Formats: sequence, C-alpha cells, structure tokens
Amino acid sequence: MSEIFEKNLQEILDAEQYYIKESMSKHTTFRVGGPAEYYVRPSRKQIKSVLKLCKQFEIPWMIIGNGSNLLVGDKGIQGVVIELGKMADTITVKENCVIAEAGALLSVVAKYAASHRLTGMEFASGIPGSIGGAVVMNAGAYGGEIKQILKRVTVLTEEGEEKELSLEELDFGYRYSCISNKNYIVLEAELQLEKGDLQEIEQKMTKLREQRIAKQPLEYPSAGSTFKRPQGYFAGKLIQDAGLRGYQVGGAQISEKHCGFVINKEQATASDIRQLISDVQDKVEKQFCVRLEPEVKFIGEF
Repeated sequence: MSEIFEKNLQEILDAEQYYIKESMSKHTTFRVGGPAEYYVRPSRKQIKSVLKLCKQFEIPWMIIGNGSNLLVGDKGIQGVVIELGKMADTITVKENCVIAEAGALLSVVAKYAASHRLTGMEFASGIPGSIGGAVVMNAGAYGGEIKQILKRVTVLTEEGEEKELSLEELDFGYRYSCISNKNYIVLEAELQLEKGDLQEIEQKMTKLREQRIAKQPLEYPSAGSTFKRPQGYFAGKLIQDAGLRGYQVGGAQISEKHCGFVINKEQATASDIRQLISDVQDKVEKQFCVRLEPEVKFIGEF
C-alpha cells in the first residue's frame, strides 16, 4: 500500500516537495526529533489533494509551520507531516490590510508591513513562527497578540471546504483559538493595521529586537517561552525562585539567561527536553503549588 500511496503522492507533488523518513530535527527550532514517515511541502492549491489522498489510504496527517513551538519525539512521526511554509507564503497589501498565506513567517510579514508604512505588527517581528501557527495559538509578545490585529482567517475544514472565520468565531483566549479543536487548517490571514511613520515603526522594531537579544538565549536552539504564563505569576520567575536556573537533564538546560526558556545546549534529545520540562513542573508545583503548563506541543513517539 505504501508504494501505491507514494506513487499517488508523486502525481500531486514535485520531487522537491516530498521526503521519506525525513528527520524532524531539520524542521523544528529545538533541532531535535526523529523521522517523519512522509514529509510534504504542498502549495495552497495542493493541500486539498494531499488530504484527500491521506483520507483515501487512511494515513494520519498533521500540519506544521515553522516548527517553532514543537517538541517531536526521538522515534519520529508515523504518517504524513504537512509543512505549510515556503510553498504557501505569499504576502499582499490591500489599503491598510496585510493578507498573508499561512506559511509566511511573522518576521517577514512584519517587515513587509513596515515597508508599506503600516503599524501595529511590530510586537510580532521577533516571534520565530509562521502566520498559520500564530493564528492557531494566538501568539503574542511584549503586550501584543495576534487577535488584536486579526480581521479574518481563511481555513480548510476536514471535509475539504474553504471557510472564512471572523474574530468572534475564532474564540481566542490566552495562547488559544478554536482551530485545533475543530481540526481546521489555516490557509490565509488578513491583518488590520494602521498607517504609520516608517522611521517610528523601524525604531520600535529595532528596540524590541535589542530587548530580545539582551534577555533571551537566542544563541541556542529552543522553542521560545516553554511554559504558558500561569494566572497571577510569571513562569520564569517561579522557575528561578525554585532554584532551577541552569538545571540540566542530558543536553537540555533551563537557560541561565532567561529561566522561562528550555534550550538545547549540548545535543539534547527530545527525551532530555521532555524530562526537563516534567522535572520543572514537579519542582515548581512542590514549592509553590502552581502547575506550569507547557506552551510547547509534544508530537510523535518518544
């Protein structure tokens, strides 16, 4: 059956758009993870055909963007990993709105908006993710969230129907939208921005970039902030107060620069990182009666 599936896949995608037994360490910002059975990079127009094929052969599939919020198990992923990246990253401007396909990187979209003198997206310029992923998890930084600038989203349903969702329909919360629960796939987002002064926009982006460099361990592979902010607390402060700055499991470490980050310091495995996250949860809960919830998604086999 796998040979027939692969033959059908080849009829949909070009040779450089699909890989077999592809290491996920190449496609996550943690730089860890075992092989994906199939790894495909369809364009927006090809996604429906890929999903239809998976359904026909009863092969499980999952969507990823830039891999910036994922921890993939060392044993890899069975089925098809669909990357919405460079094959689906078109950006256009219409009046004060930026329309971006799901694979477009937030940093690129923010620069594109700035080049058109549009303000409101500066907070997202340093987030290492894609538009699709940002919408799914209502990504945010420095007091801004995607929901604040989002006008509408085009998604693909499990039945292969394209559907437009309003801000209200997305049911946004802290690092949450309804998209994952409903198994929607983000295809495109329209962002409502405002006209601004180019110099002021660039100055704000530069200032935020300098803050990130100064405060975050950008020199190491990581998935950004590892834990969600618990109500009434800051995750990094709790971890620091628990005496876990620099705490290490194998090659994984709590950053000494910022305790809210778990970093791949010395060729860590996914199991190292998962164990470290679990240890931190247990130790913080024991001392402060607060259970930290990972912001990172665990996928695949560990």
